[in-house]
Amino acid sequence: MFTTRKVPATVFAVGMALERNPQACKAMVEAGWEVASHGYRWIDYQNVEEAMEREHIQRTVEIHQHLIGKRPVGIYQGKPNENTRKLIVEEGGFLYDSDSYSDDLPYWNFEYGKKPHLIIPYTLSENDMRFCIPNGFSTGQDFCQYLKDTLKFLVEEGRAGHPKMMTVGLHCRVVGRPGRAAGLQQFIE
Repeated sequence: MFTTRKVPATVFAVGMALERNPQACKAMVEAGWEVASHGYRWIDYQNVEEAMEREHIQRTVEIHQHLIGKRPVGIYQGKPNENTRKLIVEEGGFLYDSDSYSDDLPYWNFEYGKKPHLIIPYTLSENDMRFCIPNGFSTGQDFCQYLKDTLKFLVEEGRAGHPKMMTVGLHCRVVGRPGRAAGLQQFIE
């Protein structure tokens, strides 16, 4: 769907999943997508010791280098703790992280290191996970209409001098269901 329509994509990929799916790695590279880090494992890092999280970040960078052919420049740990951003900045190779839901626009963080660190917020509203919650999306058409309405409103704000950015969170196990995928396809078209 994305490759045939030449839609650019960023994939937040879990390091362990990359190790287990080398064919998927090859397909993402061939598609020209950005493959950003989603951590080494999909776990809640809230109570993970700093040394272990640092090791996981380094391990996933190595996995990306080996299987994707280059290190990730973006990371969305997903379930971070108070040390996550500091560890990301200290690692030194990440240009941005998405462990924030605080805005519709990217912004700079100056808490760690000598240079600013870019935050590109993740979205929970324009996200297919809303199919999985009460009062979320029921059909692909619901999802499509919500995305269209959001994009239309943001374009109007931009034309009025206040540009915004729109990201859409997708998960193959969620939006990959045929009825849901049809709504996504309609939005892309």
